[in-house]
Amino acid sequence: MFSLPRSVDLREVGLQLEAPIPLDAKLTLLDAIAATGVRRVEVTSFVSPKAVPALADAEQVVAELHRWPELAFSALVAGRGGARRAVEAGMANLEYVVSASEGHSLANARRTTDEAVAAVADVAALTHGAGGRLEAVIAVAWDCPFDGRTPVERTVEVARRATELGADELCLGDTIGTTVPGRVVELLDAVRAAVPGVEVGVHFHDTRGAGLACVLAAAQAGVTKIDASVGGLGGCPFAPGASGNIATEEVVYLLEGSGVDTGLDLTAALHATRVAERAVGHELPSNLHRAGGPNRPRGRTSVRSRA
Repeated sequence: MFSLPRSVDLREVGLQLEAPIPLDAKLTLLDAIAATGVRRVEVTSFVSPKAVPALADAEQVVAELHRWPELAFSALVAGRGGARRAVEAGMANLEYVVSASEGHSLANARRTTDEAVAAVADVAALTHGAGGRLEAVIAVAWDCPFDGRTPVERTVEVARRATELGADELCLGDTIGTTVPGRVVELLDAVRAAVPGVEVGVHFHDTRGAGLACVLAAAQAGVTKIDASVGGLGGCPFAPGASGNIATEEVVYLLEGSGVDTGLDLTAALHATRVAERAVGHELPSNLHRAGGPNRPRGRTSVRSRA
């Protein structure tokens, strides 16, 4: 038997959409997400509207968050300017993205990794001045679409420097969905040894079908903060080949079925996926959603079909 935590804290990141949708549709989706029982939501990003048009309405979204006082909201930023915009809009808890590889850092933020890490100090000062907490999200923590495999020591050094400069917690991102369970545990062990006492979360993509296996490996390693998105929404526009995030409902199905309390209602999560699918106008990649739920297969199965 393997050891798992008694509970985990899922963060919904499904509002990081791949294409623009109307504000009303976004708020309807957020209402459905809130109904799942999730406690934390990454609600938007304060990034260039030209680069990411889907998130051009960040200030408008934040202005409506008073509707859900039970949720802890955070916003993603890519630099000082975005952090300033977020704080001015009323966001206190921020996630600052730093790429562990030079290739992705230049494509994503148009600066080197060292330059991005150095900005942690300013972003942390803005965040703490607003009474919030700063999470450093380390993108391409395992692999980069431009530079190949990210050395473990490189990610560890970025994590160490980010915490020294003021990050309160960390999240390791498998931006292009290439890692596997053994590598997940290897990197988690190395990062946590370098920054003892700092909480480390994970953010996986299911590009190559190993996302849920990586979730299970991380949970076995003691991680209790996990990102997911309803239906498998999202992806990184600056990482060629990146698919959506792991699906919230699939993570709930996996962990709840393994005796881990997620605090989320699976039926509500599947409903939120249907709301998301209507909003974006195309089928989402969640296998559980396509199957029709855990016990409701879609369509009729022929008695001649092979197992």
